[in-house]
Amino acid sequence: MCISIVIPMLNEEAALPRLSEVLGALDPKPHEVLCVDGGSTDRSMEMARDFGWRMVESPRGRGVQINTGVEVATGDYVLVLHADTYPPIDAMQVIAETLADPKIALASFTPVIKGPEKTRWGTTAHNWAKTWYAPLLFRPHLFARGVRLLFGDHGMFFRRDQFLAVGGCDPSARVMEEADICVKLAELGRVKLVPRRIETSDRRIAEWGALKANWIYLKVGFLWAMGVRQRLERLYPDVR
Repeated sequence: MCISIVIPMLNEEAALPRLSEVLGALDPKPHEVLCVDGGSTDRSMEMARDFGWRMVESPRGRGVQINTGVEVATGDYVLVLHADTYPPIDAMQVIAETLADPKIALASFTPVIKGPEKTRWGTTAHNWAKTWYAPLLFRPHLFARGVRLLFGDHGMFFRRDQFLAVGGCDPSARVMEEADICVKLAELGRVKLVPRRIETSDRRIAEWGALKANWIYLKVGFLWAMGVRQRLERLYPDVR
């Protein structure tokens, strides 16, 4: 199966060199790497073109950027990857093997939050636990069906045609768009956390501190579960 990597991007020039190295080492290779830029003012677009990736411009917002990327992708499967998240070398094989099970509609890797100086094991553990307790508390009917609540740093992957069939992400969503798509795709099958590590940057924890970062994660997740959408972006500012 052909696998497209879709990267929703905004001012990511600091993260892209390492991401290029990681994606260049993937074995087997993806069908394509597609960057969806939401209005970068740095060198992100220039760098992505130099790496040989496809470029698409979109209005800003992770929901609409992901939708744009999936719509123009030419692969059968799609991996949505944040620019500061680095998949394992066998990611394409893991995706193909996981989605070979028709009962699985959406899956992801298991993230480890890591920076240049340390691995954030406490927040890593909390993020793993959150995939279980969040649906148990807020969507128990889905939890009973084996659904886990996944997030962007997990490296989520799915079948392109099923994503389009459920209407994709909420195009107005700039935060928690991945949780919305978990709920939508759960109508078509299981949502699974695959026990294969993916590394993601600790830049928010480094900026905010571990306690503040985890408080923000909890607050944003709780408000999303309560149906709040418009205020979430203000509570979850960009860190570059």
